[in-house]
Amino acid sequence: MLDDFLTRAALAGVGVACSTGPLGVFVVWRRMAYFGDATAHAAILGVALALASDLPVAVGAAGVAAAMGLTVANLTGRGWAADTVLGVLAHAALALGLVAISFVQNVQLSLESYLFGDILAVSRADLAVIWGGAALVVALIVWRWDRLLLTTVNEDLAHADGLSPTRERLVLTVALALVVAISLKIVGALLISALLIVPAAAARALARGPEAMAVGATAVGAGAALLGLWASYHFDTPAGPSIVTAAAGIFAVAVVLGRLRRA
Repeated sequence: MLDDFLTRAALAGVGVACSTGPLGVFVVWRRMAYFGDATAHAAILGVALALASDLPVAVGAAGVAAAMGLTVANLTGRGWAADTVLGVLAHAALALGLVAISFVQNVQLSLESYLFGDILAVSRADLAVIWGGAALVVALIVWRWDRLLLTTVNEDLAHADGLSPTRERLVLTVALALVVAISLKIVGALLISALLIVPAAAARALARGPEAMAVGATAVGAGAALLGLWASYHFDTPAGPSIVTAAAGIFAVAVVLGRLRRA
């Protein structure tokens, strides 16, 4: 069954949704959309470094994404304006990555696949990385769920309860780096943050609690992956953008249903 490229693509899309769903709710709650963009853009530099040093691309992407997240957190913690830091580092990392890739010799590279994804080329080894990474992200979030939720709602209350908001931000940074690494081949660096934000936003319109929103975001992400693949197959459209477009469509429907329910 796994010899069928569409089956592998569907499994990859669902696997990524399992990690982006729970993490995405915290990205939405904490208003970390631009933080996710900066981390995803830095992955291109990780790709260049991985190719130059003969490391797995996922390792390079995760390492540089984590370094970007820690750098942003450190600078904003020292009083730098968050939007300025994110704007400078996100575009600098993307540009530097694109320049660095041009210097990599003797490597057959489709830059478009890293920018916009190539889910239809997912292999069995890629599936193992995707589902293994998703399992790590889900386990990390489930383990820290209560702490992450409390520090998200009120950092002062978390301090009073003996928790460290800085430590929980580090947990989210590590989880975000893992998600970037496993999502790079699915939707590419330019659209990864969409898989974090759009399904979570859609679930928020209908969910009645934090746990329900996390489950709903996962379901929306999985549904968007399958619907996007179906559209890509039948209409010969790019798979990654089709998945994000499907997620946006589901978001629009969820907003309408949410308003009707409250009316």
